[in-house]
Amino acid sequence: MLLLWNYFVLSFSALLPLINPLGSALIFFSLVGPAPIPVYHSLARRIAINTVLFLVAIDLVGSTLLRFFGISLPIVQVSGGLVIAAIAWQLLNQSSTDPSPEKMQAAAQMHPGDILADLRQKIFYPFTFPITAGPGCIVVMLTLAAHTPQRPIKDNLLAHAGLLLAILVLCLSVYLCYAHAHRIAVSISPSTAHGILRVIAFILLCIGVQIAWNGLVPLLAGIVHPQ
Repeated sequence: MLLLWNYFVLSFSALLPLINPLGSALIFFSLVGPAPIPVYHSLARRIAINTVLFLVAIDLVGSTLLRFFGISLPIVQVSGGLVIAAIAWQLLNQSSTDPSPEKMQAAAQMHPGDILADLRQKIFYPFTFPITAGPGCIVVMLTLAAHTPQRPIKDNLLAHAGLLLAILVLCLSVYLCYAHAHRIAVSISPSTAHGILRVIAFILLCIGVQIAWNGLVPLLAGIVHPQ
């Protein structure tokens, strides 16, 4: 159970600042506009379910894709850790709590006049991807999936269970934030959200460095003590 908890904390901490339920909910609110509350609840439920399926699919096929392209685990750990650390550094130094540029770009491409007419057609794109889970989440999921122990099988299942639990908790927060986006927009000050994001970004930076180091150690060992 300790392994499950460790991977839950690792996955939750790595994905939380990228999904950013509070910041994404504000974008979601600006796109949906003055819709009835049941519409918000319905859309939030569908987006949360789609996000779970999207992230779980990446977790399931990520290792297979890496094997297909012949990419070793240490390389994925170093590359993914550096990407996570870079994302965290950007979050740590940004001057506002606005969501990431790809989320803002997707939002800007939508026209307010036709939002209520085709909201259901936009549940996956752009509401789920990239407004809720963007490209950064794909990189993090691939890294986390590759970071899980392969043997024994029990440890592998516990690690993936921890990752799945983190996804479920995050998507529950997505549902709650999106369903009550109209309230969040008027109740949370930007300075409070920015302070929370700074703390999370620092934790994410440490996680990225640790993952990169875990991959760098065996690579250096192979150079110093070649087989």
